[in-house]
Amino acid sequence: MSYRAGIIGTGGIAGMGILGMHDESQIGEEKIEASHAGGYASTDGIELVAVADVDAESLDTFGTAWKIPPERRYVGHEAMLESESLDVISICSPSYLHHKHTIDAARSAADPDVIWCEKPIASSVHSAERMIAVCDATDTELCVNHSFRFTKKLQQLYELIHTESLLGPVDSVSTQYRMELLRNATHVLDTLVYLLDVRASSVSGHLINENEAVDSLDVDVALSDSAGGGYVVMDDGTFVTVDCTIPREHSSMTLQFVGANGKLYLNNDDGEWRYWSLEDGEHVERELPGIDGSWTWQDDYTASFTTATQHIVGLLDGTETNRSPGRAAVRSLEILVGFYLSHHLGATVDVPLAEPLGHTTVTSW
Repeated sequence: MSYRAGIIGTGGIAGMGILGMHDESQIGEEKIEASHAGGYASTDGIELVAVADVDAESLDTFGTAWKIPPERRYVGHEAMLESESLDVISICSPSYLHHKHTIDAARSAADPDVIWCEKPIASSVHSAERMIAVCDATDTELCVNHSFRFTKKLQQLYELIHTESLLGPVDSVSTQYRMELLRNATHVLDTLVYLLDVRASSVSGHLINENEAVDSLDVDVALSDSAGGGYVVMDDGTFVTVDCTIPREHSSMTLQFVGANGKLYLNNDDGEWRYWSLEDGEHVERELPGIDGSWTWQDDYTASFTTATQHIVGLLDGTETNRSPGRAAVRSLEILVGFYLSHHLGATVDVPLAEPLGHTTVTSW
């Protein structure tokens, strides 16, 4: 049996390349393996059969690159959802459209069993919660593409933290990554809440009102996403600082954990993971047991799309449990929205967000 997949949105993450990660001469011209389409192409038992986009030129470029027949290239997602029977639908449109496209797909005649939505899950917490509610009501599995969750190394690290007490109770975490918050910090914050299995309790944020993506992406939509950061107190008392003010060319994605049993340093851009065990009051550097090398964008990120697609097949087969459900994705989103609210209100913001704060929308590409 081969499952049928469709994609809404034919831009970078769908299969045509991402600014800052691929050669600019390739973007929009060649198919890129580290993508939703690339994951489908590399996985047995599933086939990309249809695509939709409002831009007919982009649609044809994508369709030609990935060998989608012209009759299955739909201008507008509604046409694809009315015409196709699909087992899984990828939502690869800009994040401010995730809410509409996910809900439309879940309620459609296409009747998907799984929706594979790009990160961040949505532009507001309320929108994310509506997506989750509709998917629950239609018996649709909502899986969010926070790529780090689909890498073996991070899964191994999770087990070391939770079953081997690698760090013990964690006191503090400091994180750094590139601007902007919604577009990029979602990676570092989802990694944080995944590894520690925590949720924010309160958030204090600061914005610097810079956005590298606006000019480089040449978008015609007003975006409110900004560089910024702040601090977060988690529901277990862990204190977290977040700095996402750094220009892309200067940045490295880093997380440093300090706990009762040791400390851990992760640098995912430079491929450096280091661990120190606290022994008789001294930190002694040790190898991370069972983990071969450090996480890298070139190897682990690229492979994550195949791993994620294999996981999608497992969800469709009923043999796996969702590794990145919508409810987990809300945990990073509410921190990010909290930063914006805190900055503009001049106050610390409690999580869960009280109404109507959950409706606060941050637009990003």
